[in-house]
Amino acid sequence: MKQKLLFFFFSFFLYNCSLKEDISSISYEEDLIHSEMVLIKADGESTQLGTNSISAPSSDKPAMAVHFSYNFSISKSEVTRGEYALLMGQTNSDSSEFPQTNITFYDAILYANERSIREGYDTAYSYISISYNTDGNCINLEGLVFNPEKEAYRLPTEAEWVLAAKSGWNLSNAWTSENSDYRAHAICTIGKNDFGLCDMAGNVMEWVNDWFVNFSDTSVINFVGGPDGGNLGQRIVKGGSFRNAAENITTSSRSDIYVITSSMKGDALGFRLVFGKITNSNWITKTGVSSSRIVIPVSSRAVKAITNTYRTKLAFVDYETGNLAYIDFFNTALSVTEINDTLPVFHPEISPDGKRVAFCTKIEGISGKSQIYVRDLNAEGSNLVKLDVESAAIPRWRVDGSDTMLLYVSDAGNNKIDVEWKQKSTWKVPFSNDIFGIPEKIYDGSFHGGISEDGSLAVTGARLLRANINGKDVVWYNGEQACNVALAQDSTKRTLFLDFGGETGKAFVGENYGTHERILIADSLGNLIQSILAPDGFAFDHTEWSNISDVIVASITNSQGAHSAIYLLNTKDSSSIKLAEGNELWHPTLWVGKSSTPLSMNINLDSAGIYYTSESSISALELRIKMEKFWKNTDNVTAVALGSSRTMLGLFADSLHSETLLNMGYSAGDSYGMNYLSMNYVLKHISNLKFLLVEISPDILFTQISDYWSPIHDNVPGYVYDENHNFWPDGVSEYFISNVIESPQPLDSKDVEYDPKTFLMPSNSWGRPVVQHDSNNYSMDVPSLQTQLGLLSEIKKAANSQGVTVIGIVYPQNPGYAQTGAFGIYGVRRSVAKQILDTIQTMGIMLFDENKMGFHDYTDEMAYNTDHLSYLGAAKLTSRVDALLQSLKHK
Repeated sequence: MKQKLLFFFFSFFLYNCSLKEDISSISYEEDLIHSEMVLIKADGESTQLGTNSISAPSSDKPAMAVHFSYNFSISKSEVTRGEYALLMGQTNSDSSEFPQTNITFYDAILYANERSIREGYDTAYSYISISYNTDGNCINLEGLVFNPEKEAYRLPTEAEWVLAAKSGWNLSNAWTSENSDYRAHAICTIGKNDFGLCDMAGNVMEWVNDWFVNFSDTSVINFVGGPDGGNLGQRIVKGGSFRNAAENITTSSRSDIYVITSSMKGDALGFRLVFGKITNSNWITKTGVSSSRIVIPVSSRAVKAITNTYRTKLAFVDYETGNLAYIDFFNTALSVTEINDTLPVFHPEISPDGKRVAFCTKIEGISGKSQIYVRDLNAEGSNLVKLDVESAAIPRWRVDGSDTMLLYVSDAGNNKIDVEWKQKSTWKVPFSNDIFGIPEKIYDGSFHGGISEDGSLAVTGARLLRANINGKDVVWYNGEQACNVALAQDSTKRTLFLDFGGETGKAFVGENYGTHERILIADSLGNLIQSILAPDGFAFDHTEWSNISDVIVASITNSQGAHSAIYLLNTKDSSSIKLAEGNELWHPTLWVGKSSTPLSMNINLDSAGIYYTSESSISALELRIKMEKFWKNTDNVTAVALGSSRTMLGLFADSLHSETLLNMGYSAGDSYGMNYLSMNYVLKHISNLKFLLVEISPDILFTQISDYWSPIHDNVPGYVYDENHNFWPDGVSEYFISNVIESPQPLDSKDVEYDPKTFLMPSNSWGRPVVQHDSNNYSMDVPSLQTQLGLLSEIKKAANSQGVTVIGIVYPQNPGYAQTGAFGIYGVRRSVAKQILDTIQTMGIMLFDENKMGFHDYTDEMAYNTDHLSYLGAAKLTSRVDALLQSLKHK
């Protein structure tokens, strides 16, 4: 089901889905051990998440039943400022009874861990390292893993939160926009629900523990969300806040007006804790309900420390599902992607360019017919191609000059009996443009462990460690049993393998060891030169060299024989890090991107053109897409549009014919961002620029730089890197642009309502003219307004000095605002909006006003919601802008 992300400036979907389930029979009592908590006896109880309401966003659908087999305790109230300050060592404030806000998800779970430690419990969250922003908020916990089986304090799951909230859900006893004066209130000042819990509805929204995942039309026991946050690292918030109208607050709602990620914070977002372990947890994955998950207990940064680049991909077999899975460590929000298919998958290997993966259908050591396939390494596993031969196993990529080849064997079974083994064979076949060429036999015997770059050495192992040296077949390792043989993909001709605690290995190591407990490495003549010990209590399996020197990847098995993790190992110092853990992770392959950028270019590939990271918001992700278009089209563009999501969705560049338009609008775009982009990029690099179209939205001219622009700018390396190079006054190289194109961009049509290629929204309606902020907060003397007006004036002067015409577009909003005192959704009074528009006009900025104080001709079907146009509205507005620009060209 498509997940519709609600991003900044999107108004709430208006719907009412009051649930009729009776949960008044659930037992509860005061928790006498854990202070200020209520023990809810949920064991054997059920609740419903989501809704089947037609008008609800798809992120809240369908309704899903959740059953509990455990009890839990939940805080009576949101964590207060006083409690937070006391536990985290901060200065207490005069408003200590108010909920603690302006904290990230990471801040909240660090608080939970700290309370667990203080009270002598284990912690529910483990991680490798912490990153803070300049405000002292935690914006990343590298290698974060949630351990539901720990008896500890933690955030509530969405299911726990909903079960606790529904008992006595009463929006008349909640701080909402109708009674809050648009501010948070002290906890427990407006009533409690049937469990004695305060502020489950309203006051401030609350973090819950789950990663966002779409619901399934099924029932789940002990539901704990998604195994990861997917491409965007999306989280869930519950309960609404003092800014929301009561009719818009439901127990099924899962988001705010923008996409929620772990590093976000706000003055209307807080949290409460629960205590207790969850046994037999269940996640919803892309393949259905699962009692297991694949965890990534490592950060991209830790992987880079070994591979020297973020451009690293791990592919492996999830043996429980039978699917090929992969992790792209260049995607900053790390997640596991499984390619759902019915084909058997074994021994995958990623192609030299990192874009495809080859695999076979039978495992090493077992004789019989096998097939080799190649497919794209993406979520769909697209462009599946089969090698049309009778039998092919254990694919290995190889680059011969300008040709890309696949090496394979006819049979990868037992190689102990010489006569039988000789009947097998080793082949190579060209692969280009998703087409296999004509196979060519290169050896009698199955050398599926690899062939050296110069062709002088080939190795194999499926009982015996065999080699072919300059055309002569030999047996290494004194004929003792060996397996999992692989030849290094460099010029060292090193061979790694596993053994069974053989005499030769023990003599080399100098001590006894068990089966597969050590990786053994031999030189080009078969002499042992190194061994690497497995992590304590584990053994190796499925060992492979990566495509760079000195880096190995391997599955490890526990005492029960389960392949419970994948490790990356460095042969230089025998160090290792865990890349993934799960129930059965087989046949890993690690690809590391090799730079094609000449050293003379002196470009840092991990910073240059990297305009999005996992610490960023969806706004940064949208702008990353626009920055790619910018750098690719600096010589072609003649008009640029800047602004918020109203600009992003309201102007369709492909439909504007009078000029070549680049729409650089993005969610939460304000004058700070418009000024930064104009002064440092647009006016510096677009040589044929004639028109600069800036959004004039009076209701978003009151933000401060720290609200929306700084979180974008400060959390990605690309902008700082550009600053450090004076924004490239001599232009950028093709290698820089290539780096922009190849940088993380995890946004596709499955994640958002719009198509990221067009940024057009479906037709809906204007809905009701909702007002979300207090109009009394906005007047002409507010400093932030004056600052933004100054930024607009600066843009105008700089553009005019280059002969560029600046046009301010006022986008239409719900015509119903004409019958209110507000200009638009964020509450600016109509009289103040008029003053703002008049002031901007006196600057000499030409206003193109399609809002007309609500008296416009954009009909219901031309709207997506109360302040955004649909594709029909965008078509009308774009045609009118086109006509305006055409007329100005002839003046």
